[in-house]
Amino acid sequence: METGDPRNSVPPGRSGPFFGFVAAIGAVALLVSAGPLVALTDRLTELPAAFWTMAVLAVACDARPFVPPGRRQTSAVFPSTCFTFAILLGWGFGPAVAVQAVAVAVSGWRLGYAPWRTGFNAAQYACALAAAYAVTRLGPGELFGGGRLHWTDVAAVGGATLAWFVVNYGLVSSAVRLRFGDRWWPSVRSGLAYELLSTGSLLLLAPVLVAAARASAALIPLVLVPLFAVYRMARLSEEREQLADVDPLTGLPNRKALLTEVAEQVHLHGERAARGAPDAHLALLLLDLDRFKHVNDALGHAVGDRLLVEVSARLMGAVGAGDMVARLGGDEFAIVVPRLADIDQARERADRVVAALAEPVPLDGLPLDVGGAIGIALYPDHGEDFATLMRHADVAMYDAKHRNDTVAVYAPESDHNSAERLSLLADLRRVLESGPSAQGGETVGVRGGDGAALTPALPVRADRPARNQRPARDGGRGRSGDGPNRWLRRRRDRAEERHDDDLIEQILTGADPIRRRAARAGAGPGAGPLVVGDAEFAPQTADADLTQDAEAAVSTGAPGVIGPTADGSTAAEADEPAGHPGEITMYYQPQIAIATGEVVGVEALLRWRHPRRGMVDPGELIQVAEQSAVMRLLTRRVVDDVVEQLAKWSAAGLTLRAALNVSVRDLHTGEIADQIADRLTRYGVPPERLQVEITEGALMADPRRVLASITQLHRIGVGIALDDFGTGYSSLQHLRRLPLSEVKVDRSFVLGMAEDPDDAAIVRSMIELAGALGLRVVAEGVEDERTWRLLHAAGCDVAQGWFHARPMPAEDLVAWLSRYRPVRPAEAVSRGGPAPEGESKASS
Repeated sequence: METGDPRNSVPPGRSGPFFGFVAAIGAVALLVSAGPLVALTDRLTELPAAFWTMAVLAVACDARPFVPPGRRQTSAVFPSTCFTFAILLGWGFGPAVAVQAVAVAVSGWRLGYAPWRTGFNAAQYACALAAAYAVTRLGPGELFGGGRLHWTDVAAVGGATLAWFVVNYGLVSSAVRLRFGDRWWPSVRSGLAYELLSTGSLLLLAPVLVAAARASAALIPLVLVPLFAVYRMARLSEEREQLADVDPLTGLPNRKALLTEVAEQVHLHGERAARGAPDAHLALLLLDLDRFKHVNDALGHAVGDRLLVEVSARLMGAVGAGDMVARLGGDEFAIVVPRLADIDQARERADRVVAALAEPVPLDGLPLDVGGAIGIALYPDHGEDFATLMRHADVAMYDAKHRNDTVAVYAPESDHNSAERLSLLADLRRVLESGPSAQGGETVGVRGGDGAALTPALPVRADRPARNQRPARDGGRGRSGDGPNRWLRRRRDRAEERHDDDLIEQILTGADPIRRRAARAGAGPGAGPLVVGDAEFAPQTADADLTQDAEAAVSTGAPGVIGPTADGSTAAEADEPAGHPGEITMYYQPQIAIATGEVVGVEALLRWRHPRRGMVDPGELIQVAEQSAVMRLLTRRVVDDVVEQLAKWSAAGLTLRAALNVSVRDLHTGEIADQIADRLTRYGVPPERLQVEITEGALMADPRRVLASITQLHRIGVGIALDDFGTGYSSLQHLRRLPLSEVKVDRSFVLGMAEDPDDAAIVRSMIELAGALGLRVVAEGVEDERTWRLLHAAGCDVAQGWFHARPMPAEDLVAWLSRYRPVRPAEAVSRGGPAPEGESKASS
């Protein structure tokens, strides 16, 4: 059973070595002290009044030792050290040991020490005094001989002080190591400065006491004046420390005090777990009040403060005697619940808190509801330190809020800000900042016949050559072999400098199969790679088909071809160095007019191949980016790449409409419209060639701000499409008010319409509703012929899905378009099925 001090116990498995050490020190102390103590009985009548004065003061002062704020009782300062060391210097070892033993017994009783602990303290002091006494006996004679302090006395006192400190501190540190298994030197070093300041000051005061005693015993009590002054200053400092640990509004402990308490409890529960105790769990509950901001805004901060005071009182009444309630700031509170057996007990305590807050708080005759969400993190299951427990409790609390629940326990799958997510976010920022659209500046490069810029809107940096511009090779500053963009530069540097017309000619050649074959027929052995957009293809023989050879090279992993691999990445991306964050690329999925079979547009889809994780899931990528300012960089990159690609296709004679997705964050800031307008003007792309897709979820998040942003885009001439139609509960009023040109039926309905009559009915209803509003309808997730025909029968305008083509890089899309042959549903029926591979469907 534990005594008053929780550190009186010894962890299991360490009792033998520890108590063996205690017994050995006790035996040594008894051995060195027995003779002097026996001899002391004959000297008691000879000891002067100065000795008795110091003895009484030593025992009296140790009856109330000083415990510094924020420290354990093991760090208490015992003033008896000053008096017993002075007795040692003035009257020898026996009197000093006797007085020290009595003082230790008194202080041990006052502090509630176990008997073995009091005995060990007495033994350690006896050994320290014995070492100090041995040093003083090495001197030439009696200290303070003739009433004067000689330099030899100073050396002897200094040596005795050092010997006392080294022996005492060494014994205590060794005992701590044997009890708790800590490494010896770190534990010694951690408390050395504090012990030198506190105990060392008391030891150095001893010679002053001896000198005062030589003059008159009446001078000895005067030493209490500086001791009392130091004591009071320490107490005032302790009070200031306590005030710094208290929330001034509620009187509860604050975050600083919570940190100290959790650290202390973690240590104690670690000891309980080592002993195999069943109550070795510690729970940290984090509470966030609901609608508190509304109270402040509607009724004022004074009422809000009174509400917090009432909530604090209710929390104190709901927790147990050993629990701690702290206010972290605002409307956040934390509760520390020690000695739990399992998570069910933590939930029970959280339910009590919820019940305490269920009743409205009456303030000025107005009942205010103050419910909240509570997150629970359990030691050691969910963390073994304050920072981890606090973060996991915060994750659980927000999980409860998102689920409209009151209590939630931490679950790793709910932790969207894990270390892995943060690392992914950092890598995403790196790849965006190092990418081609990370910088602003003037457009550098050539323009096509329609005025479209054929290079990205980038400034030419000193450490990175512009695309299609050969870097300097004279060892100057035109090319740097180092830096984070080295791999990107190396990939781009393969392109030789070309005349503007030559570049356009090569793009047109890549888009036209007849011109492409003619160009290959005239290519000699030394012909360079063919460039289609930004992609390079190795030279082919005169009778070989470029696309077929490119696909064969991709399937075999040939290094000279850029094309999709098994996981959707490109061969060049697969060779990325491990230290590089990868590359953000845009894939494009064709959109096919169902009635005519013509390709009427594409949807731009974001892809990121990470060097360690492979292809990052697009949903996870957006979820990570939307929670930070990285979303702005990502949107800027997508807009730049898509508009640039539209300009390249326009220069190559391809008239396609491209749709890109924007996030809630983009629509709320209102910057997206200005950015798109700037890029369309810079690249010379007509606004009707671009379409922005917004989700119903983004629309419902803040309709007013979203409406302002998309209205501005509509004025520019950019089309607006409502994505994931049918999943966001948007009302008909929103559809009527928004300047929409298209709705996209969510793939969750389209995928099942061939098998599920309900899904088919929902899709038909959406198509009829959109048609009545004059909106074009695009069906996502068209993956088989039957769905394609059902959509045609229902009157759907456009289909998008794997039935026609998978998403592909821009250069592969050009090759796909060169072999695509439009097929109408009626033609497919007359042929007895869909067209063969390479005609109505893409090779994917």
